[in-house]
Amino acid sequence: MADKFLGGASTRPLLAAAAALTSVVLLFWLWGATSSLPLDSLIRSSSFSLSEMSICFFCVADLKNCSAAAAAAASTGDPPPRPDKLLGGLLRPDFDEASCFSRYQSSQFWHSNHTPSSYLLRKLRSYEALHKKCGPNTELFNRSLQHLNASTGGGNSECNYVVWLQAGGLGNRLIALVSAFLYALLNDKVLLLSVPGDLHDTFCEPFPDTSWVLPSNFPISNFETHDFYGESARSYGNLLKNKVISRNSTERALLPPFLYLHLTHDAGDSDKMFYCEDAQSLFQNFTWIFLRSNQYFAPALFLMPQYDEELSKLFPEKETVFHHLGRYLLHPTNSVWGYVTRYYEAYLANAQDRLGIQVRIFPNAPIKFELMLAQVINCTLKEGILPDTLIDAPANSSTAMGTKPKAVLVTSLHTGYFETLRNMYYERATATGEVVGVYQPSHEEKQRTERQGHNAKALAEMYLLSFSDTLVTSAFSTFGYVAQGLGGLRPWIVMRPDDRNNPACLRASSMEPCFHFAPAYDCKAGRNVDKGKVVPHVRHCEDFPWGLKLFD
Repeated sequence: MADKFLGGASTRPLLAAAAALTSVVLLFWLWGATSSLPLDSLIRSSSFSLSEMSICFFCVADLKNCSAAAAAAASTGDPPPRPDKLLGGLLRPDFDEASCFSRYQSSQFWHSNHTPSSYLLRKLRSYEALHKKCGPNTELFNRSLQHLNASTGGGNSECNYVVWLQAGGLGNRLIALVSAFLYALLNDKVLLLSVPGDLHDTFCEPFPDTSWVLPSNFPISNFETHDFYGESARSYGNLLKNKVISRNSTERALLPPFLYLHLTHDAGDSDKMFYCEDAQSLFQNFTWIFLRSNQYFAPALFLMPQYDEELSKLFPEKETVFHHLGRYLLHPTNSVWGYVTRYYEAYLANAQDRLGIQVRIFPNAPIKFELMLAQVINCTLKEGILPDTLIDAPANSSTAMGTKPKAVLVTSLHTGYFETLRNMYYERATATGEVVGVYQPSHEEKQRTERQGHNAKALAEMYLLSFSDTLVTSAFSTFGYVAQGLGGLRPWIVMRPDDRNNPACLRASSMEPCFHFAPAYDCKAGRNVDKGKVVPHVRHCEDFPWGLKLFD
């Protein structure tokens, strides 16, 4: 239809600008005259076709790509591609958009072209039906609560649950949450969350017509006690160690009413027996499993032969596990999404290219600021991620007026990295003629996971980083893992400068997070083995050689 306005091929170059201007005029007319009407009314009453209107409408919906879309429509005669707000079918279309804007708007900012498998989509729809049937305040849920009060017996219920318990900072919590959901998917269990106060009003509900949050009247009111940490007598590791149960126990009458899994970084050898394949049948005997972890333990599930076929069908691309499940589960609430969109439109929307730099220094492994700064600058300059600067060049010697800037988003608890990079590109011209703007949304000085406001800003910055065209992260940082997984990005990883054998940075060959403290014990062999050499798609991490990671 656009060809009718643009004429034949010989006249298109002459009329391209006019077509773009016409689109803008139509946009303002449509927006001003009919802004109070629902979309279906606009479509029915409009005197021009839907394909013509989409040029205007999708520019409104996707400000990031508006000018590019208009140019493409003018030059080719085709309307711009619609943002895939359902993420290839990961999301259902029947949520109330206004209740959680991020759910359907995030796709406007991401660049990933990884399509979820049809098998994963069917599995998610099946899971949603299970969660609706068994979720909080249903009849089956209320019946399942009876098993918590039984003196013995793991339970024999139509609905079985795994309850996520928080551990660590926001990045650790989110990678563990996604791992717990994968475990629930593989075992037909319902995932529920014990949401701490510092995460209230941070995430939207991911499942339709139900909730994933434990109700306030749940029989166990406090999970922050020794009964739900490593020393708990109810933990799987201690039950094994004390020979209360064995990995192949099947007699329900001899089992406790529920099971606690302690899978954090400090899990003991007995706790890590969870990763033995022959233990999985035992866990099916429990109606209630409570799981605490700060680790991305998904790679360990790929080492269990019993899950091979299912995981291969769910994830033909092995490195898309967090990418798909994170996008499916983790939707910021409107208050958090407001941080994201306001900052993006103010500082990043007009950029020609967006670079995210995430710097994390760990208190228990400090690095001098000057050393880490040098590592970041050496990485970005050597790899051509940022342009070099000219010391004595005039300000306008190589920069054309109106040049769109390269936007650099720095996330760090401290301001020094941002200030140095900002001054570097403010005081000197670039060798390439590029204009570089450097921005930092917040600087909290230290991690304050116990504060909801701190976590809201952290989540907003993870999302902003995930919108980058290129991403630079810090080794071992789960904050960076979340950003790269959501964005479908293989980042440049800045290595610790105190190891002189390390390069300044290296390029990740997978966008998956690293399972830092993975088990080395081979349950069948009865000895430690190199788990990074068992199957081709589970190998050691680039940034932490003891860890395990999924690769294609």
